[in-house]
Amino acid sequence: MITLLGVGHVFDIGRSIRSEILARRPKVVALELDPVRYHTLMNRTPRARGISPLALLAQFQIRIARQYGVEVGDEMVAAAQAAQEIGSEIALIDQDSRAILGRVWRDMSLTERVRLLVSAIGGLFTRKEKVEAELQRFYQNEPAFLQEFARELPTAKRILIDERDAAMGRTIRQLAESMQATVDALVELADQKLLEPSSHVCAQGKDVWTLITNDIDHEKIHTGQ
Repeated sequence: MITLLGVGHVFDIGRSIRSEILARRPKVVALELDPVRYHTLMNRTPRARGISPLALLAQFQIRIARQYGVEVGDEMVAAAQAAQEIGSEIALIDQDSRAILGRVWRDMSLTERVRLLVSAIGGLFTRKEKVEAELQRFYQNEPAFLQEFARELPTAKRILIDERDAAMGRTIRQLAESMQATVDALVELADQKLLEPSSHVCAQGKDVWTLITNDIDHEKIHTGQ
């Protein structure tokens, strides 16, 4: 079974995310992160400052997160730590954020770039109350909210939301199919077969059981990349 948990990088939801993972004890926890962002968050590497629109938006995230009493990405750190605590595998299912954001900026029209810049500057003065009001507007009519976003910044909507969601959805399905295929193979094997030696390099000179479990790990790692 696949369970999707909504997250927000600037909100104080780390405890809730952690509780859900500990309660459900999934085999795999898929994070909306790429490897670079994952290691940056887990090591709390300081973000580089700048004056580009994207850097200004990053500063906006930091400001709002601190108004909620958290750091950006705390919910992802909580999810990863909970997964490690119960022995779940971690799959990183997002694309390279630097490449994606660079593509958004390159593909934007001049009008969109101006709108993004104005929004980024405005974000420097946005308070928590404004964010809460926008959240309520989103909850009240999600389709209308996204349509408005698409009208204002169609390139960002297409690349950051539509295409990324589709790509992550495909990765999640691949993970689920890989797990199911391995379970089916295990069910078909007799116990004594699992203990037979395997000559495959991934078995590390051990038995069929070691080969199968290594294949699971390899598939998750490759899918996460």
